[in-house]
This record gives sequence, C-alpha cells and structure tokens, in this order.
Amino acid sequence: MSFRGQALALDPPLTFNDPTPKRYALTARASQIDPRAKPHPEIGFLFEKDGKPEDTQHASVDTRVKPQGKLVIWLMGQSAGLFERVNSYGLHAVRVHYANGWFGKFGDQSPGDDGLLLGKIRLEAATGEDFSPLVSIPKPDGMMERALQFVKWLAKENPASRWDYFLTDDKAGLRWDRVIMAGSSHGSTTAARFAKHQKVDRVVMFCGPRDQAELWQALPSATPANRYFAFSHVLDGGWSGDHYCRSWELLGLHQFGPIVNVDKVAAPYGHTRRLITDANVKGDAKRAHSSVVPGGAAVKDAAGKFIHEDVWRYLFTHPVEQTGSAVPRDPDCKVETKPTAKKSAK
Repeated sequence: MSFRGQALALDPPLTFNDPTPKRYALTARASQIDPRAKPHPEIGFLFEKDGKPEDTQHASVDTRVKPQGKLVIWLMGQSAGLFERVNSYGLHAVRVHYANGWFGKFGDQSPGDDGLLLGKIRLEAATGEDFSPLVSIPKPDGMMERALQFVKWLAKENPASRWDYFLTDDKAGLRWDRVIMAGSSHGSTTAARFAKHQKVDRVVMFCGPRDQAELWQALPSATPANRYFAFSHVLDGGWSGDHYCRSWELLGLHQFGPIVNVDKVAAPYGHTRRLITDANVKGDAKRAHSSVVPGGAAVKDAAGKFIHEDVWRYLFTHPVEQTGSAVPRDPDCKVETKPTAKKSAK
C-alpha cells in the first residue's frame, strides 16, 4: 500500500527543541478528542463502566533521549513499564482505545470456509472499514482513526515532543512507515493482522499471534516478513496445539533464523525473529503468558532486576535488515493449510 501524502525524498531526521527536556506522559479520553467516536454496547465496548471511564488513551515520550522518529502504537491494556522502556529507546508511544470488544463475543467462532473469520473482524476493528459481516465498526471507532485523532491532539497539546512528525503533510493520516505496531496476546494478533494489510515500520508481538485455526497469517503481507518480531514463554498456553510456532511459520519468520531461547543465547540472538524464554514462573501458565512484557509477571534476577531488558530493546530497535539464516519448517509443528475447528482463541 502507498503512504498517503508522503514525499519520495528522504525526510530530515526528527529532532527535539524542548527548552525543558523531560519525560512526558499524557492521557485523554477518545470520546472527548473526537465527538464522532461512539461506544458499541453490542460487543461490550463502552466509554464508561461502573462509573469509571473506559476510553482513556495514553501517550508518552522522553525528550531527553535522542529520538528515533518512530511511533509505537500499543494494542493492549496500558503497560507503564513497557512505555518507560520504549521511551528510553527514543521512541514515542501511544495506546489507543478502539472497538476491540468483539473478541468476547466472537473469539471462539469457527474460522469459516475461508479460514479468515476472526481476521476479517480484526481488520475491521483496526481500520474502521467494512471487512466483516459480523460487526459494524465505523471509521471513527477503528484503531487507525483513533490513533490519528489522538496524535493530532498530542501535536497541539505537547508540541515540544514533535508528535506532528508522525502526521502526513496534509494531516489526514499517520505516517505508517514511521509506526511500530505492538501488542500482547489478543493485541499482538491484531497488530500482526493489521500489518498484513498496511505496511508499517515494524511489528512487535508479545505472546502471540494466535487465531490458531485461521489462515490470514499466510496472506500476502504489505509489511515485509523480516519486520515481524515475536517473543513468548514456553509454558504459555499458546504453545498448546502449536499455536505460536504455527503462526510464526505462516508469517514466514523461519526465513530469518531458528527459534532462540533468550535465556541461553545472548543478544542479538542470531538476528532471529522468533524468541522464547523458559524463565522460572513457578509453573504458572497464566503468569508465563504475561511474563514477556515488563510488569508484575516479568521475571527478575536475584538482584531484583528484570532479566529480559536486552530482549525488549532488541524487539523494538534491532535493525530489520539484519537477519539470521533461513531454516526449514519444524516437522513437529502442525501447520494446517485448510480451516479447522478451534478449541480456544484466548
């Protein structure tokens, strides 16, 4: 896909001119930024719940750090620890509130005749375009428009942080070539599905992607396969039924190196795109699932420091042109080529 409103010449690098450099953390409600935004109670997607706002969006950047000129769009619940780290790498970051409540209603659906049922819903939720007959998510409630309106708001409210760098010249869209799509679990799956449709700078997939009975992972990709990076724990339930190895192979990640255990191989992990950990989570599969993201479930060493700092930096900053050597597909990983009934899609 083309990048609307973008010049063919190389753009000047992003620089800050902040008289008081610091780390900024901002929040705003999607419904207040864009009056067109609407809740969708039919899929459990609300603006308020139990008297508390549900549509709060988050953004942060550190103008003390040399900027990379990349914007991370995070598709999951707010992760303060992750945002602190990506800001320290010189990245801007936002978390947008978009109509993703459909998963609780359709997450266990059969993949359909074409194996794309959930993938179509994900794409509609991401774009606000009509891809699925099962949901009706208009443009103002899709991830793309919510992100655009949020970045435009940030550009006005926090000009010192140069959020305008991520807008097209006509301010009608985001510069997707400067965007890193990232998420965990359900969010990493949607990030990957969106990147198939829209070329982005990079995709970072924590504990994902899933949709293990679907085939969208094998569709032609607008984002080159070497720009997808994945990290999961071996005790994560996503390894049951070969869910992760299957998605990673369908995405073509075996072209860039084997699955590497980051607890046994140091960065840059052979430049692979498929990373795993078997760090001690006391046999807790739920903790294993979320342990790959900075936070309470992440594993620490005896000194109380997170053991995967190098992994997180690698996922977001490793040069995409540096790749490992291609390896054959794993014969022990079951990869279907036709839609199959699913057991779970959490």
